[in-house]
Amino acid sequence: MFFSVVIPTYNRQPILEKCLRALEQQSFPSTTPVTGYEVIVVDDGSTDGTVDWLEEYATHFPHLQLYEQEHLGPAAARNLGIQKSRGEIIIFIDSDLVVLDQFIHSHAIGLMHGNRLDNKNQPPRCFTYGRVINTANFNHPTQEPYKITDFSAAYFATGNVAIPKHWLETAGLFDSRFQQYGWEDLELGVRLKELGLKLIKCPAAVGYHWHPPFRLEQLPSMIDREVQRGRMGVLFYQKHPTWDVRLMIQMTWIHRILWNLLSLGGWLNEHRMAPFLQWMIDRGQSQLALEVARIFLNWYNVKAVYAAFRESQLSFIGSRTN
Repeated sequence: MFFSVVIPTYNRQPILEKCLRALEQQSFPSTTPVTGYEVIVVDDGSTDGTVDWLEEYATHFPHLQLYEQEHLGPAAARNLGIQKSRGEIIIFIDSDLVVLDQFIHSHAIGLMHGNRLDNKNQPPRCFTYGRVINTANFNHPTQEPYKITDFSAAYFATGNVAIPKHWLETAGLFDSRFQQYGWEDLELGVRLKELGLKLIKCPAAVGYHWHPPFRLEQLPSMIDREVQRGRMGVLFYQKHPTWDVRLMIQMTWIHRILWNLLSLGGWLNEHRMAPFLQWMIDRGQSQLALEVARIFLNWYNVKAVYAAFRESQLSFIGSRTN
């Protein structure tokens, strides 16, 4: 198996360096089915000098292939990476993920096991999903232990997944209309599930997802991200108008009532909660502060979902009357 590791990136040069150095340290036992690998980085219009840095230090990363695009979002970046790839198997990770040294080998073993379960020839009618451990430890990200909050029940998420290129092409790749934050991978997952692909859990393929410790200064961008996620959620629902998708994007009366009540109708917002959040941060509880902030962040998301849905309905009515 030849693997192509596809990594979209946007303004993440410091953690991208750790990501790429870890991928250059891959080790393979003599019995590995891996015949080789490449690392494809697609820069999505970064403005932090990522491309200049990659070009300057290219000799440090012999497996690296670099491609550039204007800022079109991760869906378009992953599609470009797929189109440029040479591998029969694609591994998707994010540019803030630091992996262990047998990461690629572990995915290969998982795919072989899945193929035996299928009792079919290549390509395997399955994909592997590795373990993702969240950490705020920039200097030593791989020292973070697994936590119950790291559990994910997602069917297909591009934080750490390996899949035969054949099935991505059969499903139609990512929908590049998902230019803002969220849902492009889960939407593709719906189409992959319709093809009958099986998810194989692969806990040995470990990636450590780094994010900076929560600070109040991050709240405006986090709120904007929730609004974007709401808009993209409606696009997801327009493509797949099912109850399951409504649950995923929080477009139900249950979510509307829940987050309205918990946020006291928006009264508990970033302004009123700021002193309490800062109090927790000052006492070394930044992760707990983030979980508390999710009360109003989720309310912003739910409101954005319904606002985008109303806008789409009005647009549809307008198109019918013209």
